[in-house]
Amino acid sequence: MQKDPIGVLGRLNAASLMMITPEFYKLWSRRSKEAGKVNYDPANFMMKPKYMSLDGVKIRYATGGNVDGPTVLFLSPLPQSILCYDKTWSALSATANMIALDLPGFGKSEGGVSYMTFKAQSAFLQKFIKELDMSDIHIVAPDVGMPVALHYVLHRDHKAKSILIGAGPSVLPSADGSLVRKMIHSRFWRFVFKMTGAPAFIAGANQLGYLNYSPSAEEVSDYAASYSGRIGQVTKWFKGYPIGCKDIHPHLDDINIPVHILWGEQDAFLKADNGEQLHSRLPNSSLTIFKDCGHFFYQDKCFEFTQLIKSWIKGGYKPD
Repeated sequence: MQKDPIGVLGRLNAASLMMITPEFYKLWSRRSKEAGKVNYDPANFMMKPKYMSLDGVKIRYATGGNVDGPTVLFLSPLPQSILCYDKTWSALSATANMIALDLPGFGKSEGGVSYMTFKAQSAFLQKFIKELDMSDIHIVAPDVGMPVALHYVLHRDHKAKSILIGAGPSVLPSADGSLVRKMIHSRFWRFVFKMTGAPAFIAGANQLGYLNYSPSAEEVSDYAASYSGRIGQVTKWFKGYPIGCKDIHPHLDDINIPVHILWGEQDAFLKADNGEQLHSRLPNSSLTIFKDCGHFFYQDKCFEFTQLIKSWIKGGYKPD
């Protein structure tokens, strides 16, 4: 059997953190028996990541699917990488022309503290899209990818046909869970997250973020390797996100392309109220709240998520 990618110390540190996290107790009875636990069955990834250098940064990305289909660009969430989309990637292989990007500073892409702002990420995204000569893109961007996609369509000469976003920051005031509030407002807690490191960060996220899904050991190993030694800079992203939202929140009414907002009903990091608020602000949006689902809806409700994307890119994004 594959080695435990979290380790004993990581699990102990995560368990200690959960003891002082009220959302953990609220979700306890809602979680399936295996939710968040590492699954040791072979992953057999269909996605085959590769690397390129862009603007002096080595980034990881993937391409695949049907080159004649609609173009779908997946942006990596935190604390995961593009491998979290592998089941969706496989299911859409005959339908969509697919690209996935580990954003700089996230996943296995290089990038330091200078990339921990929405503005820097959207500037890089613009360069990546130009480099791959993409246009008419459906951008799938949950979690940390969400404000990047929003900033990109608001402040860049964008090539998006639509965006599918959720479980990330955009509106002010943001309805945040207790752990997110700690990372935003407390230097002490940012230090704690940095010192306990990637294994505890990922193990705690798995316990709070999944109500149904059991991640494979191979994908969790990839996440742990992705964020080894990088949690300190990641916490700076949280510290700065209320400031970053000031570049998005006042301009939401200006987004005219179709937007589908996706959220887990039981999101413990960023509450589903954020999705409702965002939906009320956007002039051309749809909203899906996945029932009995945690923060990581793209895996927790993978089948529903994948079917929604398939329907959306086949024409569901167009107004009736």
